[in-house]
Amino acid sequence: MIRIDTGMALAAGLGTRMRPLTNDRPKALVEVGGKALLDWALDRFQAAGVTRTIINVHHFADAMQAHIEAHPRATALTVSDERAEVLETGGGVVKALPLLGEDPVFISNIDAIWVDGAEAELDRMRAAWDGDRMDVLLLLAPMAATLGFDGAGDFFLGEDGRIAWRGEAARAPFAYAGVQIMKPSIMAGRPAARFSMTEVWRDLVPKGRVYGLPMQSFWMHVGDPQAVKAAEARLAR
Repeated sequence: MIRIDTGMALAAGLGTRMRPLTNDRPKALVEVGGKALLDWALDRFQAAGVTRTIINVHHFADAMQAHIEAHPRATALTVSDERAEVLETGGGVVKALPLLGEDPVFISNIDAIWVDGAEAELDRMRAAWDGDRMDVLLLLAPMAATLGFDGAGDFFLGEDGRIAWRGEAARAPFAYAGVQIMKPSIMAGRPAARFSMTEVWRDLVPKGRVYGLPMQSFWMHVGDPQAVKAAEARLAR
């Protein structure tokens, strides 16, 4: 199993769907089960052996900065400042490239949570990673084991582990669970401007370089206040 020392938490979003909870704080600092969404991601990184985490900030950036500086592992956290312009997921990663290094990294959204079973999902990802075949490995949530996700699914998964987009199909069996392992080199030459990581995947999927790993845990997408309540109810059980 490879070692992945670096992670990035994508925490710069405006959180408009999370209002009114984000009227006075960024989405990353909304609490679920007594813990900020950002801290769910940071704890997963720590458990997976990540020793250095990059966090991009934009919305309520000063509050984010204060939370990061007060964190027990603050010395392992570095801010990628997007105060001037929110760059979405792809542009945010491009801006952070000088901080990420050259080796594979974890990239995580902050609006998904789960409780690991006997084997942690990020450990399963590291075990499945094969840099000779893969540029990206996506963690996938089986649609039958999700909460708070109202889409029709994102991907199909081939027997060889490669993903295919849902395309014109009415439904697909897997949703993106918000965590990927990625080679930073795939972002080289892309602009530090507003664009989504899905644009990068769409370039790489036809080349057979994007793989998926189905989760074993129950996945909770926490994108609005109703999903917060539903996730807390499930965690309480």
